[in-house]
Amino acid sequence: MRTIGFIGAYDKTDLIIYIAKLLTEMNKKVMIIDATTLQKAKYIVPAISPSRTYVTEFEGIDIAVGFHNYALIKDYLGMPQHAVFEYDYIFLDIDSPEELVNFDVQSATKNYFVTGFDVYSLKRGIEILSGLTEAIPLKKVFFTKKAKIEEEEYFDFVSLGCRVTWDEERIYFPFEQGDQTTLMENERVSRVKLKRLTQSYKDGLMYITEDLIDPNESGDLRKAYKQLEKGV
Repeated sequence: MRTIGFIGAYDKTDLIIYIAKLLTEMNKKVMIIDATTLQKAKYIVPAISPSRTYVTEFEGIDIAVGFHNYALIKDYLGMPQHAVFEYDYIFLDIDSPEELVNFDVQSATKNYFVTGFDVYSLKRGIEILSGLTEAIPLKKVFFTKKAKIEEEEYFDFVSLGCRVTWDEERIYFPFEQGDQTTLMENERVSRVKLKRLTQSYKDGLMYITEDLIDPNESGDLRKAYKQLEKGV
């Protein structure tokens, strides 16, 4: 099982769901844990009888909402505490210092810091990292086509002193107005569809997903992508 942390104040719920969908198309078993303050998944993912905490299935993905640690999820699912989750991937959507500790992101397989270059996302995102008790490897995902030099410098400035070992690679995730419109339409019909998303957005999804899988699974990922693109 691989645990992947998506950390930051930027809205990353759709990003995580679409990556998870690509993986389920590869016959991977995936759980998303929405441990954010706003719990966006509670509102965009349909559930038969949502309560304060629950696990629901959506597009082949298990989505857990409202839990503050793994033990509570195991209780909900009727699992013994010593049992191991039977997932290939668990994705953590985190936007608070407390949940970094509660879900032990320091033990995660991989962690991403997701942000835009607006001041709130940057400063609040860095504040979230204050919950780390020791340095962790962290890869930056910037929601922009290409960062300006002054934006990169500002990020480097506000992130000084973080308990983080930044990965040398920076992922620039292009996001256009048309993508926002398409994602909102998909939310309204409760579907995960690649149609009508820009090629640059789809390329970003594929790039991050490929970063999570084994090198020998690239062919399976391309097949999964083509299936989703057809809307099958």
